[in-house]
Amino acid sequence: MTGQLSFDELGTPLRDTTFVVFDLETTGGSAEEDAITEIGAVKVRAGEVLGEFATLVDPERGIPPLVAQLTGITQLMVTGAPRLETVLPAFLEFAAGAVLVAHNSGFDISFLKAACERQGYRWPKPSVVCTVKLARRVLSRDEAPSCRLSALSDLFHTSTKPTHRALADARTTVEVLHALLERVGNVGVHSLEELLAYLPEVTPEQRRKRSLAAHLPSKPGVYLFRGPKEEVLYVGTASDLRRRVRQYFTASEGRRRLREMVALAVRVDAVECAHSLEAEVRELRLLRAHRPAYNRRSKNPHHAWWLVLTDEPFPRLSMVRNPRDGALGPFRTRQAAESVADALLDAVPLRSCTIKIPATNQRASPCALAELDRCQAPCAGRQTVDEYSPAVVAVQDLVVGRSADPLRTLISQLGGLASAERFEEAARRRDRLAGLVRSLDRAQRLAALAALPQLVAARPDREGGWEFSVVRYGRLASAGIARRGTRPMPVVDALVASAETVVPTAGPLRGAPPEETGVVLRWLDQPGTRLVYADVPWSSPAGAAAAWVPWAEQAAGARPLHDRWN
Repeated sequence: MTGQLSFDELGTPLRDTTFVVFDLETTGGSAEEDAITEIGAVKVRAGEVLGEFATLVDPERGIPPLVAQLTGITQLMVTGAPRLETVLPAFLEFAAGAVLVAHNSGFDISFLKAACERQGYRWPKPSVVCTVKLARRVLSRDEAPSCRLSALSDLFHTSTKPTHRALADARTTVEVLHALLERVGNVGVHSLEELLAYLPEVTPEQRRKRSLAAHLPSKPGVYLFRGPKEEVLYVGTASDLRRRVRQYFTASEGRRRLREMVALAVRVDAVECAHSLEAEVRELRLLRAHRPAYNRRSKNPHHAWWLVLTDEPFPRLSMVRNPRDGALGPFRTRQAAESVADALLDAVPLRSCTIKIPATNQRASPCALAELDRCQAPCAGRQTVDEYSPAVVAVQDLVVGRSADPLRTLISQLGGLASAERFEEAARRRDRLAGLVRSLDRAQRLAALAALPQLVAARPDREGGWEFSVVRYGRLASAGIARRGTRPMPVVDALVASAETVVPTAGPLRGAPPEETGVVLRWLDQPGTRLVYADVPWSSPAGAAAAWVPWAEQAAGARPLHDRWN
């Protein structure tokens, strides 16, 4: 457990990890029906004992004779001992922040969890190492036919022998743990994270390819798994490239598709990035460029749906793939776009038919919607272009944030439906309205960012420096870091001077990929982000849907409408 820190170590080195090795004695085998009679624990780090914890516990019930014979703990011994409500908080404090270790940990942990629930304590969810599972991973059947504590004690010649008393068994388990950790160190397990990942089964193919991560830096960036023909199999991001890629070669990676990908991979390339935003953006761009077979998302960023008003005398809503100015979106699915379109048609008297209607001399026959007073039948000449245009303007103003009158109309309709006790229809309309509000808010915020020719923002890093991003028309144009003690503004000037040139095009996002603009916006929205400067003011329109978002969030978790309006 001693020695110089290896370059191969990841996360928390095992010699810097504090373990609390513990054992419980109980009145029986059920955590729900039986009780703890003794707790023994040893706190160790780097092979050194830091402290011990041992106490009998009054189970407040009888101890079965067979259990008393096995453990040697009699009813007389626990009479007058502290009760669990006194012992439990003391043990939790003793073990706070440490990794719990037990032999057959499932048994002991189940009793601790049940005790916390009975006594009203929140289970702290510590990392847990089971020496039975570890022994089965490390030792062959020939070497250790049995993984009972007494058998492992004999195998490793421990100085303390198990006696079915809590502290003695905990001391024995400490020696067994140290012997097992020496074994796993020989197979490259040097950190707590690697130890926890090592416990489940790892395929030989995964283990053999672990060297593919050896050259990667411990810095943020993007990694690319490549196949035998140099094809990109998979792209991902990491705050620590080396640590993340090595996880693919451990049992913590259990996804079948990615295990298959690892089996095919022959090389891992990496692109170092200044910070997490640059890594996310580069990942999106690489996904678009390579379309890796084993990535499931973000390979078709321009395949979103948008709602637009058609260019004709009597415009209608249409779903398109390529947005133009005034479009509402993006929507991931056609179904989501249809739901928002239905909400808009509830609010404004736009026609829903798809026939071409000339500006004059309309000669079509009114449809059923006209008979139901849900359409003014411009197709039959019952409505002029001027009479129809207020509905078009209302939708245009709603999309760009000039007016929220259609939302108020929908709220009024909900009240009317509830008053008429049409609760199911009101609930459907409410959900559609909430989706409309969320879609408008996202679209308006993305469009506001994409309209900025240039914005420079900064976030503090964890070491006293600053992370900088130069954003142009919704796209990341440059990224960098000013380390602690470095004057930040010269760094900003250099980043702006070297930033990518972005030429905007038509559409609400000026041609920026929606996912990239969304990632940039999310980074800017994080607490602690500071605006260094912007070429033009970054603002939202007065009638923006942001004011309605709290209502939409409340509606998403609302009770049934007959409960809310009665």
